[in-house]
Amino acid sequence: MKLQAFFPYQLAQLAEAVSRSVASVYADRFGLSRDEWRILAALAEQGQMQASDLVPHTSLDKMQVSRALGRMKTAGLILREPSPEDARARIVKPTAQARRLYRKIVPMVEEREAYLLQALSASERELLLRAMQTIRTRAMEQDAAQ
Repeated sequence: MKLQAFFPYQLAQLAEAVSRSVASVYADRFGLSRDEWRILAALAEQGQMQASDLVPHTSLDKMQVSRALGRMKTAGLILREPSPEDARARIVKPTAQARRLYRKIVPMVEEREAYLLQALSASERELLLRAMQTIRTRAMEQDAAQ
């Protein structure tokens, strides 16, 4: 097997390249890590979340979420409050500062996304999205079967 031709490796390389390209937008200008950006985006979308729910929502592991939340709390971007349903759990909410930051960043990352996708025709973009969903579904089916 040639690693460079192995589909999972090629996909990981693509994901990393795209992630780095988008991260340069918010990392350089706003000092956010990729993990912090994902959490900020998740909180902007959901309003508030239990800290443990950020793991599957952001595709980060528990340690990545914990470290990013610590940095974000120090930076004044989040509030952590006890969950009314579970005293051990914490609800994470974005601060007003975080919501303002998110509104500044979104147009920039959307512009970067558009730039990257301009390399494809409209039909190629549609095909790519369908193919990604099909493969994701297939991979999840295999995971569930094991």
